[in-house]
Amino acid sequence: MGSSLRTGVIGVMIGMITAPLDGMMLGPALPTIVGDLGGLEYFSWVATSYLICMAAATPIWGKLGDLYGRKPVYMASIVLFLLGSGLSGMSQDMLQLIGFRAVQGLGAGGLMVGALALIAELVPPRHSGKLMGLFGTMMPIAFIAGPLLGGLFTEQLNWRWAFYVNLPVGAVALLLIGGAVRLQPRRIRARIDYLGAVLLTTALAALSLIASWGGTQYAWVSGPILALALTGVLSLAALVKVERRAVEPIVPLRLFADRNFTLAQIVRFLGGVGMVIAANFLPQYMQLVQGASPIVSGLLVLPSMLGMVAVLVGTGRLISRTGRYRIYPILGGATFAVGMLLLLVLRPGTNPVLASGLTLVGGIGVGLLMQSTTIITVNSAEPRDMGAASGSVTLWHTMGASLGVAALGALYTGRLQGTLAQRLGTRTADRIATGRLTAQALQQYPAPVREAARVAVSDGIHAMAIGAAVLGLIAFTLAWFIREIPLRDRMPAEPATAAA
Repeated sequence: MGSSLRTGVIGVMIGMITAPLDGMMLGPALPTIVGDLGGLEYFSWVATSYLICMAAATPIWGKLGDLYGRKPVYMASIVLFLLGSGLSGMSQDMLQLIGFRAVQGLGAGGLMVGALALIAELVPPRHSGKLMGLFGTMMPIAFIAGPLLGGLFTEQLNWRWAFYVNLPVGAVALLLIGGAVRLQPRRIRARIDYLGAVLLTTALAALSLIASWGGTQYAWVSGPILALALTGVLSLAALVKVERRAVEPIVPLRLFADRNFTLAQIVRFLGGVGMVIAANFLPQYMQLVQGASPIVSGLLVLPSMLGMVAVLVGTGRLISRTGRYRIYPILGGATFAVGMLLLLVLRPGTNPVLASGLTLVGGIGVGLLMQSTTIITVNSAEPRDMGAASGSVTLWHTMGASLGVAALGALYTGRLQGTLAQRLGTRTADRIATGRLTAQALQQYPAPVREAARVAVSDGIHAMAIGAAVLGLIAFTLAWFIREIPLRDRMPAEPATAAA
């Protein structure tokens, strides 16, 4: 790899990491933000608006890259993300912040898909495994560094710097990409599938709202949830009909005619579910059961992230060297399921070092699933659909993370509340579960209540782990149907070039 290309790749990686890093920095800053801006009843929408817009925009950015060139479209997504970051930092009330976070999400939708599509165009699949492995390390690194940086900025400077820090980072990415990435310009006459974009956005918004509201603000069988489910189903049905007729569809359905491509998207969805476990559920156990501080709890789940990073890099190198990939999603599904079942060992008396080490296996499984599905997707798509294919990977990963938090969260909360009610009675259980369940708040309760809460949290983790293990077994089963198709050793010629 030449020095100019290496510099460009660094710029692409810097641009890609801004979105996940920003999302993780926001977590420790949110309590201070709510205290400063008010609007406690709206605070969940700070994340929801971002997620909906990011998921909906992902395939659109991918298609724009196919039509107008990957480099300018990727740079445009960075600019839009930075605009949303700056405006979010200047928000004066919660509604402003929610709106500006939506702008951020629109830009963030193009960061991952643009980065993957750029690398796919610069480097053929047989030689892109190493770079894909490096890309895959960005998300786990963000999960570790994000909360630490968010807490540091909030405590030492101001919560607004959790957004402002994106500006210089994004500026560096733009300079490196603009100066070092060299691609042949594209001038393709085509029409944007606006109706498909609207239907896709509607469907994704409905699914995201179901994941956000179901079982929390509204019961699963309530009117609003059922209405959202009907809206999502009708929108998806209409989307399939429209995309079959569209000249340039947002989601080319021809991609799903390839069995490997379709299976890779489903497995990637399940990998996205696994990705959120270490970030959302295991810290609950570390803080509420083991009594660890937020920073220490992040360190205790570090084995999960390190295992994920090591596998992402190592698998990428092995696939590049051997050209064989089918075994990795099979191993990934099995390893992830085993890793989740190992979490059943976690109890109030479990040694913290052992508890930390047990997270390693699940992280390895997720890494195996993520790396292999990315390379399978790139290898299954034609050059004209590379952006749309990369967008599909990111879209399914994002939706897996979103819906995974909702589904596994329902299992976790239901078991937690059930154990509290069994040990303390319904009234006391409701008061604890609906209150501020933190490590500091637990210290104010009598010893029997503290012990019951620790057991309840452990039981909630067990319920979540069993649900996640089932998903791992599904991934394991589906992976057996993936075919070992040789990786391309060079990019196939475009139709016009072949004809010439």
